[in-house]
Amino acid sequence: MKDGFIQQVDTPQNNYDYPANKFVAGFIGSPQMNFFDVRLQKEDGKIVAVFGDNKIVVPQEKIAKFKDESYIGKEVTMGIRPENIDDAPEFVAEHADAVMKVHVEVTELMGSETYLYFSTSGKEENVIARVDPRTKTRAGDDVKVALDTTRLHFFDKDTEETIMNR
Repeated sequence: MKDGFIQQVDTPQNNYDYPANKFVAGFIGSPQMNFFDVRLQKEDGKIVAVFGDNKIVVPQEKIAKFKDESYIGKEVTMGIRPENIDDAPEFVAEHADAVMKVHVEVTELMGSETYLYFSTSGKEENVIARVDPRTKTRAGDDVKVALDTTRLHFFDKDTEETIMNR
């Protein structure tokens, strides 16, 4: 519910996995989803989400779920949950098309997980990643993290509605 209007009625898991809009995506989950203002563009036969110095290759399976491919070439909002960002060297190596260079501002050990708060090119606010508690990453480090691109969400920049079908 937002401003007296129901935003989405579904199971808690579906609200989490398939948010109808940016509000629901940010409301469900802790820490909340990270949002990036990106431009979707074609490069070498692939679709990439570009923000600052970062380029994330969007998997074809995600592009196939777009309600309208006219979003390619436009600015949209990309979202990813903290648990879908990883700093493990093996994960980063396996996801070379989805790597960001980041500067870690704060690490917060939560017991069974560690929160990394970091900055990256093209994003004003800090990004939060929920990683393994045994991470070697510390505040002040410049490292690479990778995104699980199968878990990306995309929203219309103006309406904030999802631009993806289930």
